Amino acid sequence: MPRPYELDPATLEERIEEMVNVTFADLQSQFLVLPKGEGFIPYPAFQDAYEVLKRHTTSFARLSPESVWSALEEDSLSFLVLRTILGLSPPEWAELARSEQGSDVDQGAARGNDRMVRTDRAYMSRVKADNGLTLRRVEALIDVAVEKILRGAPSVAANTVHRLDKEDTSRGLDSLRFVASVHVPYPVLLYERYLGRPFASHRDAVSGLVGDIMENAVEDRLAHASITYQKTRRAERVLGFEQAPDFFVPTTSAASVIIEAKITSDDGTARDKVARILRLGAMRDQRLREGQPAFQVVACIDGRGFGVRRNDMRDILRVTQGKVFTLATLDHLVGNTNLQRFVSAAKQ
Repeated sequence: MPRPYELDPATLEERIEEMVNVTFADLQSQFLVLPKGEGFIPYPAFQDAYEVLKRHTTSFARLSPESVWSALEEDSLSFLVLRTILGLSPPEWAELARSEQGSDVDQGAARGNDRMVRTDRAYMSRVKADNGLTLRRVEALIDVAVEKILRGAPSVAANTVHRLDKEDTSRGLDSLRFVASVHVPYPVLLYERYLGRPFASHRDAVSGLVGDIMENAVEDRLAHASITYQKTRRAERVLGFEQAPDFFVPTTSAASVIIEAKITSDDGTARDKVARILRLGAMRDQRLREGQPAFQVVACIDGRGFGVRRNDMRDILRVTQGKVFTLATLDHLVGNTNLQRFVSAAKQ
């Protein structure tokens, strides 16, 4: 079965529905595989940090700011365990400390602490030794966490649910001690997972890396062929373009090929990228009508987000004249576009 980038424009139009099907079939669902990123915590490391916190709090019988700090000085990752017991994101934890402790800790500082303990297990020891602003902010976070865990979930209206009304914190320390001393039933784990979504925090943490997979793959192909290119930075402004495309070949000032690259499982994000590709096609056509040098538009896309709207894929194929590539077909990128004109002679 030929791919759309192998067809001439007339044949592509004749077989457009077939080519939509072919491209849909090449799309890969990326949501089952995530990059680890720098701060990924494997379960054994998390369990070790949990055991440190459990030991310093005497199996959570004496949970206090002092006992938590003694755990943090041994293993900073205990800070992440404490937040997980609380059941809040870093920004939510920061807001709780601001509203109830009067702390000036902001979301950026909270995220920064969360990131540091993932990569530096001695981080909190240095924070305490420095005795500076970071220490006061961390103390506020710890104080409010301990206070909330000790109190447990308060009564709320019948049509609401409190975030602490979960198996390990609903009744304060009694709940925490119970789940720490017995094996929690599997349905409890499944219910917590249902409420919180598996890997949600990690997906948020590596969302940028997921988006970079296609761009990195395109860069690999261009570099391997020794093709001169310019990759734009996020939110970079390029003269003459409402939004800067991801790649210019060879340069922004003399672009012969423009590449848009994206992987997404979200159809809304895919729709935005489709709109950008269509605008580039309109710019190219306008230049051709005015007798100006034009560029070839190439789309390197993947993820189930692009497989939601058939009309969008049809539009992309038409505006790029079939030059649509997925991770499965990216090895054919250079040989089936005008990029081949810029391949170093030694690579041909």
